[in-house]
Amino acid sequence: MPRPYVVEYRVYEGADALARAAAEYFVESARTAAAARGLARIAISGGSTPKRAFELLANPAEPYRKAMPWEQVQIYWVDERCVPPDDKDSNYRMTREAMLDKVPLKPEQIFRIEGELEPEQAAARYETAIRGQFRLEGAELPTFDVLALGMGDDGHTASIFPHTDAIHELGRVVVANHVPQKDTWRVTLTWPVIVQARDIFFLIGGKDKADPLHRVLEGPYDPETLPSQLIQPRSGLLRMLLDKDAAALLPAPDAQGAGKLEIAR
Repeated sequence: MPRPYVVEYRVYEGADALARAAAEYFVESARTAAAARGLARIAISGGSTPKRAFELLANPAEPYRKAMPWEQVQIYWVDERCVPPDDKDSNYRMTREAMLDKVPLKPEQIFRIEGELEPEQAAARYETAIRGQFRLEGAELPTFDVLALGMGDDGHTASIFPHTDAIHELGRVVVANHVPQKDTWRVTLTWPVIVQARDIFFLIGGKDKADPLHRVLEGPYDPETLPSQLIQPRSGLLRMLLDKDAAALLPAPDAQGAGKLEIAR
C-alpha cells in the first residue's frame, strides 16, 4: 500500500551544475553519516550524471575530494548489469575509472556486484556480503546511510523495470531480475531495502525524463508500470536533484530552485 511522503526537489540549470550538486550532496550526506555513526555506507547507481559527479569527487583540483571522509566510506552498488567488471556496460567499471582508481579507498571498502557470475549466484553472493557487513539476522534489512538512484524514461529505477518480478519481491535484500525489454538479466537491491535507507535521492536529467517523472510523482499509483513509484522512503522524505529539462512538468520551483510536493495517494 502507498504511504504519504514528501518530495523536496532542487532544479539546476544544466548537466555541470547538476553534477556539482550531486558531488556536494554525496560529501555532505557522507560527512553527516560518518559523524553520527563513524561510517558512511553509500549505495550508488550508474549513468552519465553520476559519472560526472564521481569525476568531480576524484579531482584534486575540486573541493569535494578533500572534504569527503574517505576513510569512513563504504561503497556499494544499487544494481549491476550481468557483465564482467571490465565490460563497457559495467556500472562498476564506470565508477572505478571515474573515481575509485583515483581516491584513497581500500579494496575492503568497496563491495561490487559480481556481474560476471550466473545471475542468481551473483545476487546471492552480494546479499551475503551485505548481510555480513551489516550483521543482519533473519529477515532484517540493511539500512544504507546514503542511496542514490536514477530513473529511466520508462519509469524504472535501480534494475526494477516495468512488469518484472522484482516489483513483487518483499523478502530478499538482492535479486536477479530478468528484463525482457532488454533481453538481459540484472542484479538489483530490492525496493524494500531501498526505501529503508536513511537518505535517498534521485539524480535525474534530460528532456526524456520530464513526462515519466511527472507521472511518477503526480499521476495515478501504478508501480507495475512505473516502478519508481515504489520508492516511498520510510523516513517520509525523498530528495531529488533535477535539471530544468527533467523538472519541466513539475510545479515551478522558487527563486532558489527549490520545490516541494506532498505525495498522498
